[in-house]
Amino acid sequence: MAQLGNGLAFVTARKKPAAEWVTPAAVREAIAFSEPGQRLAWLAAQAGVELVVLLPQAAVHFGLEVASAANLRQLVPDFARISFAECQRRQVAVGTVPGSPRTLVMLTDPTDARLASWLDLRLRAAVRSHTLLVTPEDLKALLARAEHQMRAKDSLRFAAPAAGSSAGTAQVDINLSLAQIDAASSPVVRLVDSMLHDALRTNASDIHFETTGSGLTVKYRVDGVLEVVQQLSDAAMADQALSRIKVLAELDIAERRVPQDGRFAVRAHGRDIDFRVSVMPNLFGEDAVLRVLDRAHLAGTLRQLTLQTLGFEPQVLDFLRELADQPYGLLLVTGPTGSGKTTTLYGVLGEINTGLDKIVTIEDPVEYQLPGILQIPVNEKKGLTFARGLRSILRHDPDKIMVGEIRDAETAQIAVQAALTGHQVFTTVHANNVFDVIGRFANMGVDAYNLVSALTGVVAQRLVRRSCTACAEPYEPAPALFTACGVPHDAGAPWRRGIGCKACRGSGYSGRLAIAETLRLTDELRELMVQRAPVSRIRQCAVGQGFVDLRQAAVALAQAGHTTLEEVKRVTPTHGHR
Repeated sequence: MAQLGNGLAFVTARKKPAAEWVTPAAVREAIAFSEPGQRLAWLAAQAGVELVVLLPQAAVHFGLEVASAANLRQLVPDFARISFAECQRRQVAVGTVPGSPRTLVMLTDPTDARLASWLDLRLRAAVRSHTLLVTPEDLKALLARAEHQMRAKDSLRFAAPAAGSSAGTAQVDINLSLAQIDAASSPVVRLVDSMLHDALRTNASDIHFETTGSGLTVKYRVDGVLEVVQQLSDAAMADQALSRIKVLAELDIAERRVPQDGRFAVRAHGRDIDFRVSVMPNLFGEDAVLRVLDRAHLAGTLRQLTLQTLGFEPQVLDFLRELADQPYGLLLVTGPTGSGKTTTLYGVLGEINTGLDKIVTIEDPVEYQLPGILQIPVNEKKGLTFARGLRSILRHDPDKIMVGEIRDAETAQIAVQAALTGHQVFTTVHANNVFDVIGRFANMGVDAYNLVSALTGVVAQRLVRRSCTACAEPYEPAPALFTACGVPHDAGAPWRRGIGCKACRGSGYSGRLAIAETLRLTDELRELMVQRAPVSRIRQCAVGQGFVDLRQAAVALAQAGHTTLEEVKRVTPTHGHR
């Protein structure tokens, strides 16, 4: 008996029809010789009958029912529980019929054990559910109808960028409603535009279109983790999808040998949303990554943004506030792309923006308009780089300066000189931890004495996924995780892990939390850095002054039940590999 959560079981019934098309032996052969999703069709082909003829017997064999015409007509799929792309990929639909409290599960392959386990996680919140068997054709028609109805309610219009949009965003004069997507004659248009729509519904931060040897793979990055949402075995479709994206971003569709960058804007649900496009050649064609920038959502977040709302530990908050209140100096925030560095600096600016100081920022792009602050967008096509903009800012009588990112030696030199000449400078740099910053600036040719004289402190941060509060349950991590994370097996912490539900899309995680390691520049540390002492000596000195690294900060969150040791291991490095 294969068990599906919420009391749904695939069982072999005692009563069998006269025609023995679906037997335990036949099912075992189907599992051995055909792929998931194709096994009932394989059985039908072996029996020499149509699938619709075999379906009632298969339903009896697995203890299920065949979906009636009324069920197919009335079902309202719950795409918030299982996204439209997931329904298509896994050949399943979950929803309700008006007037019935039961959750109906429609699937095409009752032999797929992985699908059963996956549904078990997704449907734990459904107290009453019932499984029905459908043909792939009926399921496809059901999803097409539901998608058409959903698209008729929502609208997505490509439009010129609104006020505050980044310079260089393409103005795509196409009126694109979701109802029109369904009516579009080109399958490429339907594919790309439906992926954009689904990504916005799932709050994805990035959309990846990856060309492979066999076709196209589409992935979303949700809460910092990639998940596959669509796979197409069609190389021609992959090329056409990439061309569609390049047309929207006003890129050269004939150029396939060098990387290209562009942007386009959409208006969805009354909100202005930008897509930053990066196209890169690969062995099989091209890949495209679309970064989603929802300005209205960000505006709502930043309107109430303070350092307190970022979720840092109290000692990190005290560190940031103390350095933000300094009259001059250089505060560095490090971390990989997408780790929240800019958001942290916005939180700092939000607390020091009292109107008494001239605050100027230079960013690429300007993600949100901060009231009372002069913000300059980088425009490299016109020659406005970070270095040139920063040099001009220094002639604009600023008190405090934020540089979105230090990318080159010239910008690094100017930022250090600005901090040494009485300005307070906040900026970000890509480095793995607070100690690697010294090497990064040394590689850029910045004098060590000037750097440590200007530098007041460094923050290295990461984002870890938060265990879903709606479905988190106590659990005991595997012994190997304790060893890998450096945690005693008898720690006795209230470990918790999400089991998957509608709120977290079955992932067990919902939202992210910031963790950070901080380094305050003391005289002793400055002397070691000027002497170019080994990193091990600098670290030893910092630990003696109370330094807490990223791994320790993440473990503390896991011990408090806010995340898991699996997430700690995924995000933070071990002490010997920094």
